[in-house]
Amino acid sequence: MICSLCSTRCLISPPVVKPLKPLFLQHQLYSRAHLASCSCYGYFSCLLNCIHVSFSCFPHLHGETRGNEAEERGTRKYQHPFVFNDPIHGSIELHPLLIKIIDTPQFQRLRFIKQLGGVYFVYPGASHNRFEHSIGVGYLAGKLAEALRSRQPELNITERDVLCVQIAGLCHDLGHGPFSHLYDGLFLPKHENGSCDMLDHLLKENNLEPVMEKYGLKPEDDIIFIKEMIAGPLQESKEQEWDFKGRPEEKSFLYEIVSNKRNGVDVDKFDYLARDSLYLGIKNTFDFHRFLQFARVCEVDGRKTICTRDIEEDNMYDLFYIRHRLHKRAYQHRVNKVIEHMIAEAFLKADGHIEIEGSGGRMFTLSTANEDMEAYTKLTDNVFEEILKSSRPELQEAREILQNIVSRKIYKFVGERKPSRIGKARLLAGKKLAQPLPDEEENNLKPEDFEILVINMDYGMKDKNPVEHMHFYSKKEPDVAKIRTEIFSEQLIRVFCKKIDEQRLWFGALRLREVSNSSMGVKPKD
Repeated sequence: MICSLCSTRCLISPPVVKPLKPLFLQHQLYSRAHLASCSCYGYFSCLLNCIHVSFSCFPHLHGETRGNEAEERGTRKYQHPFVFNDPIHGSIELHPLLIKIIDTPQFQRLRFIKQLGGVYFVYPGASHNRFEHSIGVGYLAGKLAEALRSRQPELNITERDVLCVQIAGLCHDLGHGPFSHLYDGLFLPKHENGSCDMLDHLLKENNLEPVMEKYGLKPEDDIIFIKEMIAGPLQESKEQEWDFKGRPEEKSFLYEIVSNKRNGVDVDKFDYLARDSLYLGIKNTFDFHRFLQFARVCEVDGRKTICTRDIEEDNMYDLFYIRHRLHKRAYQHRVNKVIEHMIAEAFLKADGHIEIEGSGGRMFTLSTANEDMEAYTKLTDNVFEEILKSSRPELQEAREILQNIVSRKIYKFVGERKPSRIGKARLLAGKKLAQPLPDEEENNLKPEDFEILVINMDYGMKDKNPVEHMHFYSKKEPDVAKIRTEIFSEQLIRVFCKKIDEQRLWFGALRLREVSNSSMGVKPKD
């Protein structure tokens, strides 16, 4: 049939087109130039989105409803595009429900939490925050889910599934505290649990459950599913093989998109490796676009899992290599770690003197704010400035530590040893480091003058090869090669001295060498 608008052959009948033409003209959306550049069906889809008209009003446009389409009409059509210009992913478009979540105080809080904590004191470019990372993860989660959906229709991935996966990606870091993992290590054993608590608070305070229903979600089931994708099963049972409640076992692969417990290959890692590399100025050799292109769901040991092509094995090695490289050069940088240790010291000394108002007017401290989400919403990196600029006498010790950081009077690096060469317990005791050498005068060093940090670095699975926990598909059964290095983890024990004058630093270095040699059975030279 010939279309009465653009005079091309299409499936839209004139009885449907003619009543719509004045409506298009009224909204200034009708142009022959635009019509010439796209098909009639696609063009009408675009126009119907723009003027907020659902396809359900025009059954002739889509024919008979199939599968879950009737249930998904709320999630299918956008009111209008919301476009972000992201330095990693370019122009990205997000679902209106995600915009509703972003435009809340609980999510906007992430603007004021550094992605890399104290690394900003070492790498001046590392100024990015959890806010943009979370948006990137939400976007990539949708891209991977849509790629699997279009590639394998038999998986029955619905629009509702895709939207839930996007929300999980967007909200996975809501639970981070000041300076990200620094606060987690001090006061919050698992930030993922905090993310689930903050998500509940966000939805309740902003009355978003009716909005979720408007877009085709079922809050009573889908909120559980979203939280399970972030933090794992909410309740584990030894009696059941499948502990998840949000989705059945045949959709187990959906739980691998945002936070993959099987092998660590997930969109969270894709975004932070690319984003951190950019802002740190470190080259990233892993191409996540190829993973999205080749991702496919296969059955492994009776359960569906996300796999990639065997030709992508080198690319997956690059993923874990760049992770290890970033840890070695930035995340575990010795200056970064000692600065974060000093910030942690300041926070511990300030704990109990910083008061944050929570729900019902109750007051919380730095260490207890994560127990009340209203108080936690107010806790960001700004607490550093609050302590630094305070004149309260009870914060003097904490304030002095932070003043030393900003004036670069940080603990000085004495040296580092690997545990295979030196007994960790002997160093951690700190007593031998403070003892004078036989031919040396009193050095006035005490055990408390040393800070000893244990640094662990690996390829993501301690001493195991993470690629061996991946699965590849091909026409023939592939042989998975070993990773390029046989060592997948290492540990360093670093010693710092709080006394920063050159003489006592020299004495400290001599003591470290003496302790190291004695632990290895090396006799001192005459």
